[in-house]
Amino acid sequence: MRRPALIAGGVTVVAAAVFGVQALRRDAPEVRDYRGPGHGTVVVEVRRGASAQEIGEILAKAGVVGSTEAFVAEVVARSKEGSLQPGWYRMRREMAAASALDLMLSPASRVVRTVTVPEGKRLSEVLTLLASATGLPLREFTDAVARPDALGLPGYAKGTVEGFLFPATYELEPAMPARELLRRMVAEFKRTAERLRLTELAGRHGLTPFEVVTAASIVQAEGGRDPDFPKIARVIYNRLGRGAKLEMDSTVNYALGRHTLKVSEQDTKVASPYNTYLHPGLPPGPICNPGERALEAMLHPADGDWYWFVTTDPERKITKFTDKETEFRKYREELNRYLRGN
Repeated sequence: MRRPALIAGGVTVVAAAVFGVQALRRDAPEVRDYRGPGHGTVVVEVRRGASAQEIGEILAKAGVVGSTEAFVAEVVARSKEGSLQPGWYRMRREMAAASALDLMLSPASRVVRTVTVPEGKRLSEVLTLLASATGLPLREFTDAVARPDALGLPGYAKGTVEGFLFPATYELEPAMPARELLRRMVAEFKRTAERLRLTELAGRHGLTPFEVVTAASIVQAEGGRDPDFPKIARVIYNRLGRGAKLEMDSTVNYALGRHTLKVSEQDTKVASPYNTYLHPGLPPGPICNPGERALEAMLHPADGDWYWFVTTDPERKITKFTDKETEFRKYREELNRYLRGN
């Protein structure tokens, strides 16, 4: 359920005065303009805030148009001052200014760079992925996270970034700062939360919105197939309702900073507030960034008395649920046999 985030903001074009427009007429003898649709391929970058003059200079330097003046005159004559967007464009060499403007206004000419953030990634993993995709230093992302108040987090996030960088595919603007990309991810979380009525439905389940996100992160980390998510959510609710320990391996792995199916008894004794084998109730915050399915599962859990679940075959994502401890132990042995053989 990933949705691409739309690029906001256009290119600022300064309107010319009447006498200036006349001076830039394409048919003026001093203005050089090519004829026809051009040939070959050249990729140019338009930065946010670039004026028509600056764009024309870029195109002229790249050999796309005959002159800056010809392109600016075309933009003004066709009243396209606010229609150009920042980004990378695949153009042709020696194009008529009119053809160049047509191509820049066509979505097909845009070279779209995107980054896809999968569900269930931890904050540190998301930042590393973003740094790799954007080419920005990882430090820029860690510095931005260190100032959560500037990221537009919902009030109930308590300044916590983990859990609120929504998994989706995002378009990358040229020279977009790390903080801006993180703000867009938070904004996407807020839009999704509003559509799911997270704040309203959390209260109906006796949880705060922050607790729903925290529990959804466990559902995401534990979940396999889509139909299992609401069942895992119900197990969480059933255990919370009894004031019991959740005993989720995913929280132990988070405390230990690793991913593994092989969680030992010694691992479950790690001294961490995130260790739900030691502490009853939810951990102090999310353990990953949940997607829409996990959030929706916590808001619309399945009906059932399940108290345990075990993913007995991780490769095929087969998870079994039960309210009987004897069955739970049998399922655990199935998983152990799988792990011994893999």
